[in-house]
Amino acid sequence: MALSLTPPEERARRFASLHTHGFVRVAVSTPRVHVADPTANAEAILAQARRAAGEGVDLLVYPELSLSAYAIDDLHLQDALLDRVEEALARIRDESTDLPCVLLVGAPIRRNGRLYNCAIAISRGRILGVVPKIFLPNYREYYEKRWFASGHGIVGEDLLIAGDVVPFGTDLLFEAEDLRDFVFHIEICEDYWAPNPPSIRGALAGALLLCNLSASPIVVGKSADRHVLTAAHAMRCMAAYMYSAAGAGESTNDLSWDGQAVIYEMGDLLVESERFAREPQLTVADVDLQRLRLERMRTPTFNDAAAFEGHPEQEFRRIRFEHRPSFQDLGLRRALRRFPYVPNAQDRLDADCYEAFNIQVHGLVKRFESTPGDRMVIGVSGGLDSTHALIVAAKACDWLGLPRTTILGFTMPGFATGDDTKANAWTLMRALGIEAAEIDIKPTARQMLGDMGHAFSKGEPVYDITFENVQAGLRTDFLFRLANQRNGFVIGTGDLSELALGWCTYGVGDQMSHYNVNSGVPKTLIQYLIRWTVATGQFDEATGRVLTAILSTEISPELVPADASGAIQSTQAKIGPYELNDFFLFHTMRYGQPPAKVAFLAWHAWRDAAAGRWPANFPAGARNHYDLATIRHWLERFLVRFFQTAQFKRTAMPNGPKVSAGGSLSPRGDWRAPSDAVPHAWTADLAAIPTEEPVWKP
Repeated sequence: MALSLTPPEERARRFASLHTHGFVRVAVSTPRVHVADPTANAEAILAQARRAAGEGVDLLVYPELSLSAYAIDDLHLQDALLDRVEEALARIRDESTDLPCVLLVGAPIRRNGRLYNCAIAISRGRILGVVPKIFLPNYREYYEKRWFASGHGIVGEDLLIAGDVVPFGTDLLFEAEDLRDFVFHIEICEDYWAPNPPSIRGALAGALLLCNLSASPIVVGKSADRHVLTAAHAMRCMAAYMYSAAGAGESTNDLSWDGQAVIYEMGDLLVESERFAREPQLTVADVDLQRLRLERMRTPTFNDAAAFEGHPEQEFRRIRFEHRPSFQDLGLRRALRRFPYVPNAQDRLDADCYEAFNIQVHGLVKRFESTPGDRMVIGVSGGLDSTHALIVAAKACDWLGLPRTTILGFTMPGFATGDDTKANAWTLMRALGIEAAEIDIKPTARQMLGDMGHAFSKGEPVYDITFENVQAGLRTDFLFRLANQRNGFVIGTGDLSELALGWCTYGVGDQMSHYNVNSGVPKTLIQYLIRWTVATGQFDEATGRVLTAILSTEISPELVPADASGAIQSTQAKIGPYELNDFFLFHTMRYGQPPAKVAFLAWHAWRDAAAGRWPANFPAGARNHYDLATIRHWLERFLVRFFQTAQFKRTAMPNGPKVSAGGSLSPRGDWRAPSDAVPHAWTADLAAIPTEEPVWKP
């Protein structure tokens, strides 16, 4: 049954399976090579195939000419050898009947008085098709045109091999009938070193997996070249790219071999083999085919490229096969980022944080230069968002060569403002050297509540949304009027996470400003950027100390007084942990993943705090974990807030810079949506998430 037609209850039963969520498990095999010995090579290939089957691999790619060995020169032209190749191929076909993975094997193949360097696709006892190499290197150490004919222009043909008539040509795509998006294209070694790799047309025709059977002798620096080509090609084609190079056992008459295997998904390296290994290697990763398809859907340039190429899908033959995925729990062989907005690579950490912070700074610099006013007005609460906006403004002043007294900071205590946050606000403003002041909004708020006849004005402890928004609105109202009075403009502080959840007061409230430097930065990234500014000494030690203190405070709007136990109003208790909400937001907005898939990813990323990588310097005491029930609970609330209740606030949001490739919520940028939509299509998908924790089998 096709995944799109699978009932929710069946999808819930299969929830723990990677196949349910658009993944396939792929692998690159580097068997030990036996020079000019097809029988021994077939045994090595089958041994790796059985190992891959035991690990749940769906697609297994071997090196170029893996049945004969690559560096055998004129032995390629000996019929005795080629007969043994065909016998070995028949054996692999016959012994693959009970193997669940598709095998891509390299071999020299005879046809019409010519010899071709080919890749052969084999699935469950069937040769699906044979693809000849197009670009034959004939320079430096390469002499392939001495032995092989190019497959260029061979389309629509068949081949008799090992007793079977099978499709032959460069026009083949292979597609599973029973696993959505499992579509792959094959090219061989030099094909992807060419200016116009054949896999470009394969991708434009619909292949999401691009496979390269390569031999590729190693010289100093070539490994880095392979990484550059593979990463760029996978990114450009919005595909996964699997690359295999021959390894130990190949002839070293004049060359050496490192057995490099890499798997990329778009620009991300999923896994790489150990190079120069003496033992056979299996390099395994789970590829998100759904993510790739959705990325192509949301990028019209991909379709334009296909149209400009004459729609290659009309030229390719789709060779369909029954894959029969088990839908068992195989775990997930893939690194997942708990914090998809936060820089994750240690070697890129400083550069990425510098870039994110300066996108905000220079956005504000340009807006300040373009605005008639000469002051920046900002409300400083002592919380994360206003703190981050303030240090961005301070750095903007430094860039502009202006005194930091250009910034007018106002702390505006209300009915629930805590002593610690108020003290932190004052300490920070003084440390940064801005012009600071305090306006107590409580008298004005009492007047307004009294004029409205609100119960609070009569001494009743009623802390409803009106009570909260009177305070939030007054703060913003004061800021706008102060900006009028002082010839300035209001810098917004609300972040991307709050915009996603609608956790901001509309109109004359924290939803509005003249320019919002934080609108493209989620809460988790703000926390991390503040830590980075401290760690890298962006400000002096006094500022660093107060920034560290602010990071340790409870996230709270401080609009409702503490309860009888002294507990203050907690934002995350109301709307859920920001680290989960940011995870939901990224995968929902950036890639359009369905809720059950988002829950599956979150479950793997967050269920075990001891597993996987945490961002560098992340506090050990803040390393949380969540079970599936908790993830499902907060995901449901996220979906309602994001798709139904919050969009009208985003439709009218002020200008602010996009910071992350994860996107912004500006209606002029990454996200356009109606304000009167309902979330039913998304909440219905929650039925595919089981109510009980699946028993995980690592």
